[in-house]
Amino acid sequence: IQFHFGEHGNYSLWMENLNFSFNNCSLVTTTDPVNSNIPILVAFFVFVGLALMFAVGSRLLSFLSRTGVVRGLVLRINGSMEAERLINSELGSPRIDALVTDNILPSPASASRRLRSLDTFRGISLVIMVFVNYGGGRYWFFRHSSWNGLTVADLVFPWFVFIMGTSIALSINSMLRGGTSRSSLLMKVLWRSTQLFLIGVFIINPNYCLGPLSLDSLRIPGVLQRLAWSYLVVAGLDLLVARGHLDILTNDAWWSPALDILLYWPAWLCVLLLEIVWLCLTFLLPVPGCPTGYLGPGGIGDMGLHANCTGGAAAYIDRWLLGEKHIYQTPSSKVIYATQMPYDPEGVLGSINSVLMAFLGLQAGKILLHYRDVPTNVISRFLIWGLFLGAISAILTECSTDRGFIPVNKNLWSLSYVTTLACFAFVLLVLVYYTIDVKKWWSGAPFYYPGMNSILVYVGHEVFEDYFPFSWRMANSQSHTEHLVQNVVATSLWVFISYILYRKKIFWKI
Repeated sequence: IQFHFGEHGNYSLWMENLNFSFNNCSLVTTTDPVNSNIPILVAFFVFVGLALMFAVGSRLLSFLSRTGVVRGLVLRINGSMEAERLINSELGSPRIDALVTDNILPSPASASRRLRSLDTFRGISLVIMVFVNYGGGRYWFFRHSSWNGLTVADLVFPWFVFIMGTSIALSINSMLRGGTSRSSLLMKVLWRSTQLFLIGVFIINPNYCLGPLSLDSLRIPGVLQRLAWSYLVVAGLDLLVARGHLDILTNDAWWSPALDILLYWPAWLCVLLLEIVWLCLTFLLPVPGCPTGYLGPGGIGDMGLHANCTGGAAAYIDRWLLGEKHIYQTPSSKVIYATQMPYDPEGVLGSINSVLMAFLGLQAGKILLHYRDVPTNVISRFLIWGLFLGAISAILTECSTDRGFIPVNKNLWSLSYVTTLACFAFVLLVLVYYTIDVKKWWSGAPFYYPGMNSILVYVGHEVFEDYFPFSWRMANSQSHTEHLVQNVVATSLWVFISYILYRKKIFWKI
């Protein structure tokens, strides 16, 4: 029986016994539930109202500053050149100075103005990720899927990996044009990957507050660890093939429409070989006691026939390489499918597909580099890539949740999951690029600010998750309302903190 249970409803299950077997079951609602969607609708309209007020206020201040009203008022109050600087730089639209920001590698001071859309895209992903990690108001669509399928919570991590790849392309190109050697860049890549990995291990093993870490149960895979691996591989590949001077390349040759792919064919070949390795290991590796190529959740899934086969080859490789005690012990599949085996959604095999996701983001960066002077070419290529990847997803999944050759699965980071989320990423990047960098209708605020300080916001929200004011004891923990208020307040605080740090020009770099 499938039934949607509402919040604070009262229900009865009636079973009719005929011939010593239950032939008829029905659910009866004895007390009507409340509408649990009202809190999130109220929160949505509140933030839309705040956004409109901010937009109108910014336009008004900009107009008054141009007409001299605000200029004269501030000069009369302060009477200093600092007030003049404040008027020119802060009351208008935000300026894009050559700051050392959260690109994968810092740009030199002479670098060209950076694209606000990339930081905004990163900020959107990060804000949703923080909100989801704090609980998402306990709404089902802000929780990760138990196995196959997609929710809002499943979108953001791949987008973060994608935009990291885009930043790699722009940063490495900028550094090469500035005269930095490839060997020194490679050392920076190695050092940053190591730092990300170690920070990731630190924050996912929170018993550091209780004393020395227990090496017997230390979890090794994690979000930052996967970012470190993807960054290392993709940045290393780009360093091998990246062009230091794109302005000398011709656009008149017959192959110029595919310039952004053909120039970097060795890197493409390496990524395709990695993907072949993923396919072979996933579908051909023998797993003891399990069907070859099994992609199911195990537990009571598949009628309980493969109870200890959660994740198939992906889980088997993690247990073999890392050990059962060093991977995630309470996966999301445990709630619905009652799985008993540990399974890590950031495991070794799925990291191959995270490289593919970052590399597709790198491709978006190459498009921005090669066609930067013609925004229509950038937009058309983004849309073509989105359509192409969407078509691959439709073929792999047969446009269904559980059927198809390779279902969309965040836990496995399946190939269809990557192509689907990369399709969404290209389309979303088109929207923010067009509205922010082409038409300049939107400054990217407030997402721009956490996007500029992404490492600090991510690590900070993980470390201080259980501390006030990000968390407090709730009077009614059974209601969506209080959960939503707490999670929205916590997420908004991190956006505000990132704004203050942006104004102070404080950026945490690795």
